[in-house]
Amino acid sequence: MNTNKNEKFNATTERREGSCTVYLSGELDLSVAPDFRLVMEPLVGDSEIDLVINLKDLKYIDSTGIGILLSILKARHGMDARFVVEEVPSQIQRLFDMTGIAKFFAASRNSQ
Repeated sequence: MNTNKNEKFNATTERREGSCTVYLSGELDLSVAPDFRLVMEPLVGDSEIDLVINLKDLKYIDSTGIGILLSILKARHGMDARFVVEEVPSQIQRLFDMTGIAKFFAASRNSQ
C-alpha cells in the first residue's frame, strides 16, 4: 500500500447518450469514500442510464471502496438498471478474485 499521498483519488464522469462512465484514478480508500459517494449518489438512482465504472487508472482499493461498489451493484440490481465495472487492473482483479466478488462483476466486464 502506498502510504504517501502521491496517488490522489479522482473521479471524473463522462455522459453519453444513455450512459454515464465514471473514471476512477488514484487510491480509493476510507479517507476518500465520502467524496466517491458524493459523485455516485445522483448517478446510482438514475435507472434511465447505463452506469459504467472504469478502473483503468485505479491504483488501490480497500474494503470500504469494495463495499461502495457492492452497494451500487445491489441498488442498480434492485432497480433492474445496468451497472458495469470495466478495465479492472490486474492487482485489483486479484483482490476481487480473492474476496469472491469477481463473479458479481464478471458478467458485465465486456460491456461495450
